[in-house]
Amino acid sequence: MVGALGGVIGAVADRLQRKHEVDLRCGISVTALEGDDVGRLRRAHLSDGSAIDVEVAVVSLGAMRNTEWLAGSGVAAGPRGIACDAGCRVFDVNGIVTDDIYAAGDVARSPHPLLDYQFLALEHWGNAVEQAEIAAHNMICAGPDRRPHLWLPMFWSTQFGVNIKSVGVPSLGDQLVVAQGALTEERFVAVYGYRGRVIAAASFDGAKWLGFYEQQIASGAPFPPEYRTVDRRTETLEPIDPAFPDPGVPREDEPRFHV
Repeated sequence: MVGALGGVIGAVADRLQRKHEVDLRCGISVTALEGDDVGRLRRAHLSDGSAIDVEVAVVSLGAMRNTEWLAGSGVAAGPRGIACDAGCRVFDVNGIVTDDIYAAGDVARSPHPLLDYQFLALEHWGNAVEQAEIAAHNMICAGPDRRPHLWLPMFWSTQFGVNIKSVGVPSLGDQLVVAQGALTEERFVAVYGYRGRVIAAASFDGAKWLGFYEQQIASGAPFPPEYRTVDRRTETLEPIDPAFPDPGVPREDEPRFHV
């Protein structure tokens, strides 16, 4: 969760796990799985030299974008996806937008107008559906009638009865404020800012407020927020560093397994 929401919010999730007696080990990876004589999983060996008895292992492999088949096609495709504009039109290998090739879904990378024109590939079924609708619309419309793809990323999770939800791209944030509630109570809304604009929000048991923050992101509202909110604990919102790991430094900070 550190990579998705930053170390400040990740620490709250850490406390939540440990409070419910989860053996959470960060910075450690599984180096080998050991079975018994009949092929049943019995032990996991860890990178710190220790081993634990286990019966089940959940293996998260991730995914790679399937762009190899486009090699030599003339479109701008690579391991990170297919580059396209906000209207889903694909770029060619020289960075010039085509007018008859479109991309949508996990494989499409495009500059997001609401997020400082960062090139993003959004891996979410909701994004794939809406982006496909935009691509289909733009295929049959003249230039003035074409639409940009402005879908905002979101995710949710429920852990030990606590609803965790996010909208926007928190990992782009360079500052964070707790606009509602308190981190110590595991009930709050954290707002992320980037270059003086609201670009994301994350909540623990505060999902009902995220529609409001989605509107703030879409309107480019200033950061830190200039309005009073329900359950605001301080008169002045002091921005802090959200503590995202440096993407250029290889790390193993993320939890690799739960026991």
